[in-house]
Amino acid sequence: MSEPKIKFDLRIKYGTEYGPEEEQAVLDVLRKGAPTSGEACIQFEKDFAAYCGCGHARVVSNGTAALFLSMVALDVGQGDRVLTTPLTWIATAAAPATLGAEIDFVDVDPNTYNMDPDQLAEKLTPNTRAVIPVHLYGQCCDMDPILALAGKRGFHVVEDACHALGAEYKHRKSGSMGVTGCFSFHEQKNISTLGEGGIIVTNDADVFERVALYRSHCTRVYGNSTKYCRLDEAKVPMGKRFWWQDFDDTGYNFRMTDIQAAVGVVQLRKLDEFNRRRIANADYLSAGLREVPGVTLPVVSPGCKHVFHLYPIQIDPDEYGMTKEDFVYAMLGERGVKVGTHYIPLHFSTAFQKRGFSRGQFPVAERLADRLVTLPINPRQTNEALDYLIDSVRALCRR
Repeated sequence: MSEPKIKFDLRIKYGTEYGPEEEQAVLDVLRKGAPTSGEACIQFEKDFAAYCGCGHARVVSNGTAALFLSMVALDVGQGDRVLTTPLTWIATAAAPATLGAEIDFVDVDPNTYNMDPDQLAEKLTPNTRAVIPVHLYGQCCDMDPILALAGKRGFHVVEDACHALGAEYKHRKSGSMGVTGCFSFHEQKNISTLGEGGIIVTNDADVFERVALYRSHCTRVYGNSTKYCRLDEAKVPMGKRFWWQDFDDTGYNFRMTDIQAAVGVVQLRKLDEFNRRRIANADYLSAGLREVPGVTLPVVSPGCKHVFHLYPIQIDPDEYGMTKEDFVYAMLGERGVKVGTHYIPLHFSTAFQKRGFSRGQFPVAERLADRLVTLPINPRQTNEALDYLIDSVRALCRR
């Protein structure tokens, strides 16, 4: 089947919008030799920490690295239990799993699609070391009860805020509420650093120290270079005062380049405006789709600023007249619009079936997975393009 000729290319990537400011930032860094972990990275870290209201930030190669280093910094490993949601990208659960931790999932709230705090309480055990709430689609989880449980039961909260750049929960920025907050600058996110990138924020100086060390091979350089780590001459052997390199442990290389960070500095300045446009576009879509039978619109929780990394809707096959799968194919084949299927529950995957999970364990997430699709949303969309998207959803309704 040939794709229809339409006026609007709604199949484009959802997130990134670059301009001449980013181009100039790239050229400026190129002329400096395009270093890694240099001045631009330091500036981006300072700016991002201030934006989130956190004391520390460290740029990394991607959001997965941010999650993984958070687990490393908290010494998560064999014998520990980590809880998260089944509705997320695999990186959330893979970060602790690759360190040997036991993974379990907490079912989700049927309205927000985020972790259900009431069910979290039932899943806690004495060896629960960390909980990773995911701010799915751009809306923060209900963090107060999660943080209250953490205070009572002694587990760490690591926020997966990869969808939620600039989102807020009761006037607190996403990522600023847990021991760490993890962000992604992948090309589809609300801002990007040339396709990939990530950052960790924290208010815990010791956690930050471990993140910083393990990000770059646990290197400490003493003497005339402190590019990656702090100076600590007390450990320098006698006679080695000019230059000495040591490794606290066997670490990793998850560094960001200065070109990426320079773009990130510019993108961060634009983030609030990008998000304002996303929110306005989401409101426009909701107004246009409100009366379509069988379509459930996204809910914005009281006290939350939802930044709509994605615009999720549910398709009820009985009311709408077709299944989710048929809707996905019809939108592309008949209307030329590619919609997303975020996400297949992680306990359906081979990776977690091998770890003992099976269908039927998390009924809310499973029911939602049969119905959830995500419509294109980005700061570039015009009202004309949004009208075409609304008309497409309306036109396919068989009721």
